[in-house]
Order: sequence, then structure tokens, then C-alpha cells
Amino acid sequence: MPKGSFYHYFASKEAFGEAIINHYFSLYKTRLDVIDAQDVSAQQKLYDYFQNWYDTQQNGCDHEKCLVVKLSAEVADMSETMRKALDTGYQQTTMWLAKQIKAGWLDESVPRHDNISAESMAKRWYFAWLGASLIAKISQTNTPLAEIWQMTTTQMGR
Repeated sequence: MPKGSFYHYFASKEAFGEAIINHYFSLYKTRLDVIDAQDVSAQQKLYDYFQNWYDTQQNGCDHEKCLVVKLSAEVADMSETMRKALDTGYQQTTMWLAKQIKAGWLDESVPRHDNISAESMAKRWYFAWLGASLIAKISQTNTPLAEIWQMTTTQMGR
């Protein structure tokens, strides 16, 4: 693409990066909505979400890998615009997880852990999965994902 055409559509490379991140999270939200619309327990929705994460983060590097995993460490200190877009997407995802956890407490499909809010549990799971995904990329092994999968499913009562 000629430089002039690129800058006709985007003010900068950062604006282009922000547009990619926003598009990614728009598609990601659609996937969350599909899971949310299922007529299953909240525990099953959480299980399906993390099963998808587990399945798509293993073995190799392709387009299915989480953009947040790929970009977080790289751009967080370099681009405030892209950092904010990643943060907004992460907040969207953890709010969805917290909603499912609360629903699981109500339908009694997810065990309630003492003194831990749904929001805190959602963040802990997300942080753990993000970290495990990074370590899986670094170590080129699925062991970190298997470990976090076991932890998460145990905590969700499976």
C-alpha cells in the first residue's frame, strides 16, 4: 500500500494499531455474546470460554492466537493509544467473566469462594491465563496452559 493511501485512512501507525485492536475486541465481544446466548449453566459458559482459550493458544503461532497476548508486552510502554485500547478490551472481557461468575453463584453452578468478589475472581483468571499464554509462547510447550486449565476448572467446580 502506498504511504499516501495509508495516511489517507489513518493519521498514524498508532491509529492503525488502535483500529486493529478495536476491531479485534469487537469480534471478541461477538464471540462472548455467542457463548452468553447459549441455554446452558453459567459454569458451562465459563468452561466454554476457557476451553476455547486453551484450544486456540496451544502449539505454534497463527491468526487464532490472542492479540492481547501478542501485543500487551510489546506496546504497553510504547503507545498510550494502543495501551488504552488493550485496556478497554481487557476490561470488557473481565466484566463479561464477572457477569458469568455472578450468574454461576445464582444458579449454583459455580462455587463461591470466601471473601473474593466476582470481579476479583474474573481478573485473577484472566491474569493467570494471559500469563500462561505468554509463558507457553516463550517455552514452546503447552504445560503452562494445562496447569492454568486445571486450576480454573477446579475453581469453577468441575
